[in-house]
Amino acid sequence: MAMNVAVCVKQIPDPASPGELDPSSHNLVRSGKLILDDSDAYGVEIALQLKEQAGGGEVTLISMAPNGETAGLRTALAMGADKAVLVSDPQLVGSDALGTARVLAAAIQRVSPDLILAATESTDGYTGTTPVQIAEILGLPAVTFAKKIQVSGSAVKVERQTEAGFDEVECALPAVVTVTAGVVEPRYPSFKGIMAAKSKPVDQMDVASLGLSSDQVGGQGAGQKVISVEAAEARAAGEIVEDDGDAHNKIVAFLEQIKVI
Repeated sequence: MAMNVAVCVKQIPDPASPGELDPSSHNLVRSGKLILDDSDAYGVEIALQLKEQAGGGEVTLISMAPNGETAGLRTALAMGADKAVLVSDPQLVGSDALGTARVLAAAIQRVSPDLILAATESTDGYTGTTPVQIAEILGLPAVTFAKKIQVSGSAVKVERQTEAGFDEVECALPAVVTVTAGVVEPRYPSFKGIMAAKSKPVDQMDVASLGLSSDQVGGQGAGQKVISVEAAEARAAGEIVEDDGDAHNKIVAFLEQIKVI
C-alpha cells in the first residue's frame, strides 16, 4: 500500500546570524536566504521512513515563505522528499498563526495526503498552535507530541510523549500528527540526493490560487499586531546571603516577599 505523506516545513532565517526586526512592522526580517528549520527535519525523516515501510508513495513538502525562497525546501528534497508546494505572496506578510494555518491547510487540500506531519512548533515562532489549527480547518483528528508513528491499514498508531512517559493513541487516517524533536536521527543529504533535489518539482502558489482572500491572511487578517518592541531589562546583581546563624530566616522572608511561599 502506497503511503502519501505531507510534511509542513518552515524556512527560517539562519539562527546562527543575529535576528533583525523590521522597524515599522516589528516583524522578523526574512529577506535573506532561509534555511530548513531543524525541528522540521524530524518530520521529514519520519515521513521518509513511513514511505519506505509502505513500499511506495510520495512525501510532499508544504511550506510558506517570502520571495519564492526554496533553499530550505531543497535541503528536505535532498533528504529524499519527492516534491514541494511553496506558497509565496506579498499579501502573506504579517500573517499570524491562524493565517498561516489557513494557507497551509489550503495547500494540503491540493495534495490529498494520507497523513500530515508537522513539528510541534517552529524555532522562530514557538506558538505551537499552527498544526492543530490546520487539523481544525481540515476537519481532521490531531495527535500531538508523537515519539513514534506506525501506520496500520487506514489507521495511525502513535506513542504520544508525556511528562510521565507516553500515551498510546490510535485514530483514523487522514490525520495531523506533530513530531517531537529528537525522536529519530534525520538522514544527511547525499551528494546524489543534493543533485537530484535540483530537478524535483516545487509547485509555487499564491493567495488567489489557493482560493483565499486578503482579509484571511497577512497583517490584514491577523488577530494580533506587535505595537512596540523594547529591550529586556538588564539583570540586576543578586543578593548574597551569608550564613551567620539565621540565613534560613532571611531566605524564607525573601521567598514570602516574592510570594513563592
